[in-house]
Amino acid sequence: MTDIGVEPRQGRRRRGRPGYDLESLLAVSVDVFTRKGYDGTTMEDLSDRLGISKSAIYHHVTGKGHLLELALSRGLDELEAAAQRSADLQDVEPIDRLEYLLRESVRVLMEQKPFVTLLLRVRGNTAVERAALERRRAFDRYVAELVREAADEGSVRPGVDPGVAARLLFGMVNSLVEWVRPQPGDVDGTRHLADMVCLVAFDGLRPSAPTG
Repeated sequence: MTDIGVEPRQGRRRRGRPGYDLESLLAVSVDVFTRKGYDGTTMEDLSDRLGISKSAIYHHVTGKGHLLELALSRGLDELEAAAQRSADLQDVEPIDRLEYLLRESVRVLMEQKPFVTLLLRVRGNTAVERAALERRRAFDRYVAELVREAADEGSVRPGVDPGVAARLLFGMVNSLVEWVRPQPGDVDGTRHLADMVCLVAFDGLRPSAPTG
């Protein structure tokens, strides 16, 4: 793989040529979008940050909106895949499918944090953002339905609003982007964090009442 901004033998940066790959281009673009906001970012900003010409960027994508679409889909695709795996667990109780999905969402966030962070920043100002927000709402509806099914089976305490519970659960997961600093390949750290999220979400902070 050739890095972004690789120096040719003459010692000057290669301009206007694809001396990088789409993955590297996305990584830098997501960082710029998150720092400056999508609306506040121009193709010139991306070109300057990458050290390449705009035509080199167009070698991989059709424009800024295409970059945003690819970036937002990264996190959404994985979340939707996790939701589908949860839905496929037909022989598993809804409350356990909900816990599975919560754990998987923590994993996705830890592995794809820059992309999930950007996803949480969009406000629906463009068609691409509105499409991403609709996908997020569909995910939220699925979570709410899981809570509702768990409540119908008696696995959730009475009076819990499924929609509110879904927002609270994944609001907790989404808040991780503000303070967690994931290390690449830290499977144990991800698992521990998912354990803590599920412990608070399903068991609460108070110790269990003594029996007997």
